[in-house]
Amino acid sequence: MNIIYITVAIFVSGLLAGYFIRFIIGKSRYSTIEKESLLIMEKARAQAANILKDAQIAAKNEVIKARDEFELSMKSRRTELNQLEERIRQKEANLERKVAMLEKKEKILEEKTAMLEQESLRVKQKLEEADAIIQEEKASLQKIARMTQEEAKQLLLDRIEKELQSEMSSIIRRRQEEIKETSEREAKRIIAMSVQRYAASHASEITTSTVTLPGDEVKGRIIGRDGRNIRALEAATGVNILIDDTPEVVVISGFDPIRREIAKMAIETLVADGRIHPGRIEEVVAKSQEELTEIMRRAGEEAMYAAGVQSAAPEIINMLGRLKFRSSYSQNVLQHSIEVANIMGIMAGELGLDVQLAKRIGLFHDIGKAMDHEVEGGHALIGADFIKKFGEQQIVINAIAAHHEDIQAESIYAVLSSAADAISSSRLGARSESTAMYVKRLEKLEEIANSFDGVKKSYAIQAGREIRVIVEPEKVDDKKMVLLARDISKKIENELQYPGQIKIVAIRETRCIEYAR
Repeated sequence: MNIIYITVAIFVSGLLAGYFIRFIIGKSRYSTIEKESLLIMEKARAQAANILKDAQIAAKNEVIKARDEFELSMKSRRTELNQLEERIRQKEANLERKVAMLEKKEKILEEKTAMLEQESLRVKQKLEEADAIIQEEKASLQKIARMTQEEAKQLLLDRIEKELQSEMSSIIRRRQEEIKETSEREAKRIIAMSVQRYAASHASEITTSTVTLPGDEVKGRIIGRDGRNIRALEAATGVNILIDDTPEVVVISGFDPIRREIAKMAIETLVADGRIHPGRIEEVVAKSQEELTEIMRRAGEEAMYAAGVQSAAPEIINMLGRLKFRSSYSQNVLQHSIEVANIMGIMAGELGLDVQLAKRIGLFHDIGKAMDHEVEGGHALIGADFIKKFGEQQIVINAIAAHHEDIQAESIYAVLSSAADAISSSRLGARSESTAMYVKRLEKLEEIANSFDGVKKSYAIQAGREIRVIVEPEKVDDKKMVLLARDISKKIENELQYPGQIKIVAIRETRCIEYAR
């Protein structure tokens, strides 16, 4: 029994010892876990503080960025507002200046109106005096002629009627032709529009030039007081200057491209210089003519380079450059010559001939067109005679002279020049025959006017509807001008065929120049 009691006691003691040991161990583990929990909480608090701090910094950066963007936007807006205010101030200043100019012009107009009223009264008095003199002269003439006023009037009317019968028939014929031409043109326009829009006339593309102006206020200075500047420009250059509502553009119209180019250069120089008056205009036109000569020389050199042709006499190069401002059937003659030179070079290469010689012939083949309006004869022979003076080879001279079969060809190069010329001229859209006929008619019109004694120079303008004739005041007085204009009109009627009518304007101007020393 003692053993059992001892065993039970030992077992119970072991249980109690185990429970106590487990309690001690559990309490130790709880203390450790509690410490770890506190460390985790402290670490979480530190991380939360860092996250909060980073969030505050990011929010602060976003606020700064938004503020910078807002300040930049406001600065740009303030700049735009300042520019707008500046433009408004400029417009207000311009408006005030225009109002002042209008007031000044109104004052001048009132002064001129008063002067015109006074002049009208003087004219009225002169007319009354003239009427009285006429009545006295009529009474005297009736006594001398032994005829009444009605009888004399009837006799005069009978004579005038006989003289004007032929002119009346001519006027009726012209009116009939105008009506016929208008009706045919309208019919053609309707037919063309029913199919497709018809292309514009070639003449309109090669008879006008445009000059760009820095502003519309320059147009008034070009016109000048009472139109004196524009009249001086037209008289000096021989072109028609059109100033309309097209913004910042002046149109130059004329069939002669050299005159148009001179007028364009002169207007550009005058506008850039700012001094525009008749004396300055004549100086600038003369200077533009000299500059155009240099431009044509450079054009000749560029054509030589483009065609791959070696050196030539300076006179030939200068004459070649003049072709830049010549056209044949609306085709630019210089471009046509370069094209013929290249075509001849290709054909010569295929045939095993001298390519350089072929190109030289092709480039010079139409050089006579630069002077055919100054020398009698066909341009082929004129060109051959010209280059002959400067030592060109006989084969070149013959090929140029024979390319229109004016003389017999002596080499295959002459045949090639004729063929290349035909190829360049006959390609689609290369030429317009109506334009060449139009230019020839205008040249003939000027030739007729210049054939009369006392005519200094003449210019055909308004597409041949008007010719301005400037006479020498020493040879033609005011009375002779009327007869001169009538004689020119009669000769034009007899020698030219044209639609509508042509206006002849004779201009006589006397200038006195003296120098103070």
